[in-house]
Amino acid sequence: MSADRVVILPDDVHNRELVGHVHPPDWRNPEPRDRYHLVVVGAGTGGLVSAAIAAGLGAKVAMVERHLMGGDCLNFGCVPSKAVISSARRVHAARPAGTNGRPGGAGGTGAAGGAGAVSGGGAGSDFPAAMERMRRLRAGISPIDGASRFAGLGVDVFLGHGEFVAPDRLRVNGDELNFRRAIIATGARAALIPVPGLGDVDVYTNETIFSLTELPPRLVVIGAGPIGVELAQTFARFGSRVTVVHADAHPLPRDDRDAAAIVTRAIEADGVRVLNSAAIRKARREDGVTVLEVEHDGEREELASEAVLVAAGRAPNVDGMGLEAAGVAHDRTGIRVDDQLRTTAKGIYAVGDVASKHQFTHAADHQARIAVQNALFFGRGRASRLVIPWATYTDPEVAHVGLHRDEAIAAGHDVETITIHFDDIDRAILEGEKEGFLRVHLKEGSDRILGATLVCAHAGDMIGEITLAMTAGLGLGKLGATIHPYPTRSDIFARAANAWRKQKLTPTVEKAFRAFFRVFK
Repeated sequence: MSADRVVILPDDVHNRELVGHVHPPDWRNPEPRDRYHLVVVGAGTGGLVSAAIAAGLGAKVAMVERHLMGGDCLNFGCVPSKAVISSARRVHAARPAGTNGRPGGAGGTGAAGGAGAVSGGGAGSDFPAAMERMRRLRAGISPIDGASRFAGLGVDVFLGHGEFVAPDRLRVNGDELNFRRAIIATGARAALIPVPGLGDVDVYTNETIFSLTELPPRLVVIGAGPIGVELAQTFARFGSRVTVVHADAHPLPRDDRDAAAIVTRAIEADGVRVLNSAAIRKARREDGVTVLEVEHDGEREELASEAVLVAAGRAPNVDGMGLEAAGVAHDRTGIRVDDQLRTTAKGIYAVGDVASKHQFTHAADHQARIAVQNALFFGRGRASRLVIPWATYTDPEVAHVGLHRDEAIAAGHDVETITIHFDDIDRAILEGEKEGFLRVHLKEGSDRILGATLVCAHAGDMIGEITLAMTAGLGLGKLGATIHPYPTRSDIFARAANAWRKQKLTPTVEKAFRAFFRVFK
């Protein structure tokens, strides 16, 4: 059976190239084999990694995808968002001082020029070029996640809706796939909030916002998690008048409070208006714009905008899959799995956003590796052993790994916290990036790292050093003993280690040293 034609807007040469790889219109599903060692449902990161590993080891593997291979990350998440964020940073750096918030270049996030940064001129003048650049780059990346590549790896790729009809059978487009083991990796989607009238107006989610070709003069972002604040800052830098409306006391409520405060100041400096502890009471369409009735600070206000982005959480993709027929337990938070990523059905595993609180591409990747090992080779890999960092790609970036202080205390640890600010790091001073910090939580009495937060340019790249230390069981002292080139931002790790060593210099130890040097002449 051939695949149905899928259209991604705008229907231009780049998006047609993308679809040609991740849901080819002329694709014909293969004849099912008698029995598969592994059937993978969903071809996002978790599914692709699962299928590639199992097929590479010689297993008979089928992969089923109803929409676009590559999942959210390639099509609607990591790839398009980071491309557009990159262009917005270049536009911001090229903009003359005094326009739309912070002076051009003050954030130190990139040189002027480059693809996607046209002129830094009038509001929105660079936006169409930036979106076209994103579509071109996304299409260029897409073959690695495409149907033809995975067929070449030995995977039977089925495009269509998959539904379990038994604990060991899955139906797709009328064909039944028999299997020994299955991995569910169907991901999640943007959750819509229950606001009267919101369903009657056009709103964007991360799945549709990247279809824009013209900059909306006004944008309301509902939600102030990572997606909300990243895109709020990005659209503001292109010239939109952006308002963020969210229910929490401050943006990025799951991050370090001081880190969230720095990001809030940064996006406000870029022109974003932030309404904290706000509630949307009604929505309507009026005179060609969307009007939201918002309550905050004890008052009601009407916000009119040409575009509304809903970024207020994620919902797992579990509906219509026949999970009941397979015996797979699930609820509104997703599929229930144990530490070995097993569902309640024998032989069926689940990974990624559909089954994890860590809804990150890299988390799905490593969970898939554990699931394949456990499913096919009687492994005992455990998801709880993964040390998973994450980053929010605002300017500055916020990256975190491990436990926050309150989480560490709740887990029964006595915690010692060390904070080093970037206003004492030479490279940050030279780049004009002094607002930021490294905060490390240690097990008291040792240099064992329990968690860390980093706020600076390129924090997402730098957090890997702490993640490696935690994964390998290396303490903060080892990080401090590592030589970093000067001047770099990574000098902050040595500064944190030095601060920890100084704390070990107790009055008693200091007296002993002084006595030693009085004798040693």
